[in-house]
Amino acid sequence: MDLRAAILWLQIFHVAFLLLHDWIPLGALNDLAAVRRENSRRALIMGTAISSLAFVLGLVFCFVYVPWPHWLCVYLLVAYIFLFFGELHAWWVPYLVWPQPRRAVRYEAMFGRTHAFLPGRNGIRPNTLHVILHVATLALVLLLAVQVWRS
Repeated sequence: MDLRAAILWLQIFHVAFLLLHDWIPLGALNDLAAVRRENSRRALIMGTAISSLAFVLGLVFCFVYVPWPHWLCVYLLVAYIFLFFGELHAWWVPYLVWPQPRRAVRYEAMFGRTHAFLPGRNGIRPNTLHVILHVATLALVLLLAVQVWRS
């Protein structure tokens, strides 16, 4: 698989994740009832729309602009770097570095019954679905960095 194809597939995964993970059941990977107890329907709709907009646009632009212009590669890299830093802030910093008790209680309520393979730490146990997302985000950032360097 070439670099651009890998980038496209990872973007499709991210957009699908951001649009669907709070809306469709994924067995032990998510707990829709728990997420709905913690978030109103309106908050879920707004959260889905806001969190996915930049990535949906990036994916659409990848199909509109062929070959990809340099600005698009930079846009994607910056967008996914921001996503990755958000993931670090939301999950890995409280898990590994600074306890955030309120976040830990909220995450336990929403994700406590989902599959996880990492041990709990600071009251947080990253669930498998989010670990997969975060690894995919890091991979995409690295591939996009190569793409920007080449373009």
